[in-house]
Amino acid sequence: MPHILIVEDETIIRSALRRLLERNQYDVSEAGSVQEARERYSFASFDLIVSDLRLPGAPGTELIQLAEGTPVLIMTSYASLRSAVDSMKLGAVDYIAKPFDHDEMLQTIARILHDRQQAASTPARPSAATGNTRGDSDADGDIGIIGRCEAMQDLYGKIRKVAPTDSNVLILGESGTGKELVARALHNLSRRTKAPMISVNCAAIPETLIESELFGHEKGAFTGASASRAGLVEAADGGTLFLDEIGELPLEAQARLLRVLQEGEIRRVGSVQSHKVNVRLIAATHRDLKTLSKSGQFREDLYYRLHVIALKLPPLRERGTDVLAIADAFLARQRERQGLDSLSFSPEARQAMLYYSWPGNVRELENAIERAAILSEAPEIKAELLGIDIELDALEEDDFDELAFASGTPNSNEPTEDLSLEDYFQHFVLEHQDHMTETELARKLGISRKCLWERRQRLGIPRRKTGTTTT
Repeated sequence: MPHILIVEDETIIRSALRRLLERNQYDVSEAGSVQEARERYSFASFDLIVSDLRLPGAPGTELIQLAEGTPVLIMTSYASLRSAVDSMKLGAVDYIAKPFDHDEMLQTIARILHDRQQAASTPARPSAATGNTRGDSDADGDIGIIGRCEAMQDLYGKIRKVAPTDSNVLILGESGTGKELVARALHNLSRRTKAPMISVNCAAIPETLIESELFGHEKGAFTGASASRAGLVEAADGGTLFLDEIGELPLEAQARLLRVLQEGEIRRVGSVQSHKVNVRLIAATHRDLKTLSKSGQFREDLYYRLHVIALKLPPLRERGTDVLAIADAFLARQRERQGLDSLSFSPEARQAMLYYSWPGNVRELENAIERAAILSEAPEIKAELLGIDIELDALEEDDFDELAFASGTPNSNEPTEDLSLEDYFQHFVLEHQDHMTETELARKLGISRKCLWERRQRLGIPRRKTGTTTT
């Protein structure tokens, strides 16, 4: 069980964080200051230290030098986000903004601990799979993202080709598909890998603060600007700046960002002087920037600057059996967290995961598995624990043995050797729709009528206007 030290002077926050971590099977100790932590503990006994930046006495950054090699995660408010970036230059493993989202905190901690474990086992080759649990044959080696479907293999090839360049990259994909994982892979495989990668969620920072946070400000530039401060673009100088949800960036901030891309210059808010920066920009969005640019909601010139290279992440529903490989990796993580010797998915659960559309993509899958692992009272997770809205009726093996197909041993009566799941779905529907109703088709496939209709629309399989009966 990983051992984590929390250093936080606010009792309410410290207690809440402790309860959160303990519920997720972490062994937790706590202190209210750097001095108290030094007096009570040996830092080498911890797997991770989570510390507030502003503490009574010495700041949390003092722990970086005292930690004896133990990684330090810094917590800070948006008002002092720049200081947190400075702490990373001092050696902090990462930072997280307060008030933090519980899922974000857990994911950040899991990633740090996983990376530390990977580094310990393979010190000569750091993983590019930041934030991702890797499966052996299911994860792509140097990229480190799980998935073997054709679309992902094509994406891996593009990442390897694009990463060594300094070209701007726009990552497109629905929410929850793992766009930040792609950004981290691009950075880790680039020539800038030893420089910082600064990640900014444009939708998470208040519009009134985002220009100051990104580009910095001079003293007196606005009410409350009591001192000059560099921004996150400057903090990424020499490295990579990842702007997630860039479609939410206000127009004024877009104009400043365009200057960075065109001139390699930055000008702080309230300043009349510019200075050079060397930043590679990776942006991500789930929105249609081209349509937004036509309606004046996004600068067209910025769109074309960003769209030098576009990488498209497919939604989980289009990745076939990748969903099972990813689910197995998430379940392995839950087994480790909860100290479980054996916990697996029932055949019905695996079938449900294959045919559910996953509107929230990988993020929804991860949350569903975490919830199911916690609630399961048996060594086998049932389909209903996943919270999937799908009809699960028993399938006849000679009609559609999906589980056998997914495991690589398709029914010998069907030519599925080289078919994807979507191909097999299409094959089954076209073969049986003349003598089966939509209800019967859906039941045989183990899905709802609504899901059957949606798949027909997506794959372009028209429904017969009139049915025939077998004789």
